[in-house]
Amino acid sequence: MAKAVAMLVALALVVVAATSAGGASAQQCNPTQLAVCAPAVINGSPPTASCCSNLRAQEPCFCQYACNPAYRSYINSPNARRTLTTCGIAIPNC
Repeated sequence: MAKAVAMLVALALVVVAATSAGGASAQQCNPTQLAVCAPAVINGSPPTASCCSNLRAQEPCFCQYACNPAYRSYINSPNARRTLTTCGIAIPNC
């Protein structure tokens, strides 16, 4: 269970880091909201509408998440990039 939760959080960060932005406040950045994207980022499943919606809401936080060494490898994963692309979100260049 703990491993699954860690993967979900990591997945959320991957998606977040893969998008864009920068000046988001800590209160707005909540990687747990990206747990809904775990199946897409971890298993390569198609992202759900709520996954894409949550990604868009967390987009300003992606570079912040990408700077975290705990999430870097997830953020750069092919599935995370595919999820962003499928959701119509640009892959960030941080």
